Amino acid sequence: MADFGCLDTDIPFDVLSRLQTKDLLGLKCVSKGWKDLISDRSFIQAQSQKKEPLSGFFFQQRHRYCPDDIKTITYFPVERNRLQQDVFAFLPQDVVVLASCNGLVCCRSCYPFEDPAIYVCNPLNSEWWKLDWKEPGKESFIALAFNPFQDISVNLTNFKVVRPRQFETEQEEAYFSFEIYASGTRNWKLSKEVCWCDNSLSKNEGIFSGGILHWLTDGDQILTFNVENELALLISTPLPAGEFNSRPHACIGESEGQLYYVLISEEGLHVWVLEDYFDSTWSLKYSKTLAQIEKEHSDIMINLYNRVMLWQRIDDRPWMDPLAFKDGVLVVRISNTIYLYHVDTSKMEEVGETSKFGAMSWVSPIVLPYTMSLVPLGRQLVSP
Repeated sequence: MADFGCLDTDIPFDVLSRLQTKDLLGLKCVSKGWKDLISDRSFIQAQSQKKEPLSGFFFQQRHRYCPDDIKTITYFPVERNRLQQDVFAFLPQDVVVLASCNGLVCCRSCYPFEDPAIYVCNPLNSEWWKLDWKEPGKESFIALAFNPFQDISVNLTNFKVVRPRQFETEQEEAYFSFEIYASGTRNWKLSKEVCWCDNSLSKNEGIFSGGILHWLTDGDQILTFNVENELALLISTPLPAGEFNSRPHACIGESEGQLYYVLISEEGLHVWVLEDYFDSTWSLKYSKTLAQIEKEHSDIMINLYNRVMLWQRIDDRPWMDPLAFKDGVLVVRISNTIYLYHVDTSKMEEVGETSKFGAMSWVSPIVLPYTMSLVPLGRQLVSP
């Protein structure tokens, strides 16, 4: 058994590196040799060359009027209905989750701030970096870029944190600038790139796909930023909101390295995939009317169309709200209940009422997809 776990043995290295991360967690307990092998950076680098399946979602409520952050972060797996609320207990302070990217999670200190900081951590091995935050703020649009296929070396895990900030000129023209932290340099820098845009960022979606970060705006555009060449671009959404009788609600997500746009309106549920950035070309991948969805799930849905239309006239919170999308799985809130909707099979699973996720809030929550990873970070206490 000990010989089987030696690092210079090609067979166990080759076999174990083909397994998914969740399967390797239990195998670390088989022997010290296996634990050393699975914990070795060379092994992790090789094992990270395969795509990991979606593990679950992080969910954090937000107050509408109170400035203080809600501290409860709930994690729910996609394979079994179980809520966990202690995933980030290893961090030195309570945090607000900001972004999740290929096994790493970016968080910020909870408000009111005592020691404002940004953390990049791996919940699976409880390792984290603490980044200095010279101009702290409550915005939730900080994004994380990490590509496990190329950003893990023998000595360092490379990642970037990008903070988009919107400003106005004296002529009241709005634009975005981009501050970038790189783990390789351990420093922040201001990119020379700016993107002129009058729309504000919406929800908390800094989706990393194909080397590009994406943020949904409250207009009919998506802000993009190429992390490597530091170029920004605005792309149009598949359909303008003005085409609908009621206000539609949307989210963006990633699947198989492509950007997806999910829209819920009186016309039903529609899912597009982005085919071309420069022409804003989208391809419709999935479409179902509200009547079809209600028929398939008549045990939990009654008068769905009427409720969607009527609710927006009496409340600014939609009856159906798409919250996050990853690998064909949509997190959607219907009234006061959270569901997982599997687009390919039309299967819908109840996760729980929103009251189970901490303090009640009428504001759209922070919802982030999560995939497991063995990637090591070490502990960088303070990075300038």
